[in-house]
Amino acid sequence: MTGPALIGLVVFFLYPLCANLFYSFTNYDLASPPKWIGLRNYTYLFTQDPRVGKAALNTLWFVVILVPVRMACSLGIALLLTRRKRAAGLWRTLFYLPALVPPVASVVGFVFLFNPGAGPVNTLLRTFGLKGPLWFNDPALSKPSLLLLGVWMMGDIMVIFLAALLDVPKDQYEAAELDGAGSGSKFWYITIPNISPVVLFSAVTGVIAALQYFTEAAVASSVANGKTGIDAGADQLLGYPNDSLLTFTQWMYVQGFSSFQLGYAAAMAVVLFVIAAAVMAVLLRKAGLFRQKGA
Repeated sequence: MTGPALIGLVVFFLYPLCANLFYSFTNYDLASPPKWIGLRNYTYLFTQDPRVGKAALNTLWFVVILVPVRMACSLGIALLLTRRKRAAGLWRTLFYLPALVPPVASVVGFVFLFNPGAGPVNTLLRTFGLKGPLWFNDPALSKPSLLLLGVWMMGDIMVIFLAALLDVPKDQYEAAELDGAGSGSKFWYITIPNISPVVLFSAVTGVIAALQYFTEAAVASSVANGKTGIDAGADQLLGYPNDSLLTFTQWMYVQGFSSFQLGYAAAMAVVLFVIAAAVMAVLLRKAGLFRQKGA
């Protein structure tokens, strides 16, 4: 009964993982057989690559800023919806709908809304005598602009938080009220402990998604730069403006499928895998779900 699952695990996970690890120690361009070069890919990655540092910092920004902000906003909206009695279904639907929009369409729409010249947002600001910022064309505001997009598309996390909040036993709130507990105490000592597994799930999936952040940043760079694709000249196009939206996975894509340095891209993938595993271990340890042997 477990045979099909084990075969799928070996074919689609273990073999690609081992093959990627092997290629990371080679010079491989798809056109010729891989040539063993030892640790040169890793040496170049950590000491010589001129753009990988910026890409790593941008990715770290999305992990540290985007994930907590999305979780906080999702939890806040979910709390408000649990107290909404009239038209509760309508409000839940309205907040969830943005999550159904394809990411590419969402990014294109947001870039249009925040277009510095003809976008509705800056047009509205000019009617009040205010000068609108450059948004996606400004290196300082490009990532915060994507943060707004991420918050707008938080419906998937919000629904999970909402289900968890509705499952919290009401008798615990009633007992706390009898003891004189305020709203803050009830939230911290009742709500959070009851929904902690969902918080952990959202944090883990959010961090994994942020470490692999690619589509939204790539499309935003392309559209803001006036391009319609990322295939031609990807190394110059991705990251616009001024590499402010260049993420680790985008640079890995450029190395693998634009420069055809598959061995170097494989090394980057191994490093990303190790970082993701380490972050997951820390999260699970902090949540009390990870225990060392012998503890």
